[in-house]
Amino acid sequence: MEKCTNQSVEQFVDSFRQDNRGEGLRVFVAGGSRSGLDPIYVEECYNLGRKIAKMDFRLDFGLSSSGIMGAVARGVLDGWNKKQCAGAPIQGITTKEYYSLYQTDEILSQIEDVIVAQTLEERKQKLLNADFVVFAPGGVGTLDELAYDCVAMQDGFLQIKPFILYNVEGYFHHLVEFLKSIAAHGFADPIPFIVVDDSYELGIVFRLLKCRYQKGNTTSEAYTATRKLIYELPYFIRQKTANPDKHIETMVEEMQEINLHGSAEQRSELADEIERAYLEKEIERMYDRLAKTGRDTAVVSDKLTKLRQMRKQNKKI
Repeated sequence: MEKCTNQSVEQFVDSFRQDNRGEGLRVFVAGGSRSGLDPIYVEECYNLGRKIAKMDFRLDFGLSSSGIMGAVARGVLDGWNKKQCAGAPIQGITTKEYYSLYQTDEILSQIEDVIVAQTLEERKQKLLNADFVVFAPGGVGTLDELAYDCVAMQDGFLQIKPFILYNVEGYFHHLVEFLKSIAAHGFADPIPFIVVDDSYELGIVFRLLKCRYQKGNTTSEAYTATRKLIYELPYFIRQKTANPDKHIETMVEEMQEINLHGSAEQRSELADEIERAYLEKEIERMYDRLAKTGRDTAVVSDKLTKLRQMRKQNKKI
């Protein structure tokens, strides 16, 4: 990948500020143009769109009305229309080649803000103008987007920003393990992915990002802020589950009050609760990964048995 100059980075940042002036936070969602075999993918990604609209965020995406991306767009539009908000909630970014292939339908006809990039590279750069990124279930195109964004962030072309893996039904289980392995073997720096398992957890993350996430002035500050959010997220999930009527914003204020003005005992108790919630969430995910690994092992075992049977039959022939 060609490395950007300081001037081009400054131009990129200026473009970002200009594009987002006077609007709410922008969410770039990358996901599949297919729906997947399990209906839960479309259902949860439609809920993702509704969450974006509920938070008054704007959606940036690659302009598609099918599959996962169509479900997200439909969720945003339904939520936006229900609130009777003004303005355009969606910005579609595509290339002239892809744009010529689209057939106008119910979803695409409602997307008025469309940017036609000259190249795929330009399209990817414009999509990265968003404040944070959500990777939903998808195919190789989604993986390509994720790899591109990680490289751009790692090489300094893109300032570190929250990357959310929308881990519906454990879809990104193997990918998360692989990314950890890459970092563990020294081939890349750790990427601070925020992993959420469903739209309920995603809604909590959105509220935390809106009310407390601050872009760091340096890559180190941004990384630290995202890691802190990842560590504290299970605590907020647990608190919200125990107190459904309590707002996340109130919980954040209470946490800040204890950290700033609470006694040593109160601060220690809060720190213990946060750590306990984090560890329990990690244990829960570990058991889930073990269950999936067990199913993978069963599939491999079945395939090996069939291959042995085929080999025996070939020997007889």
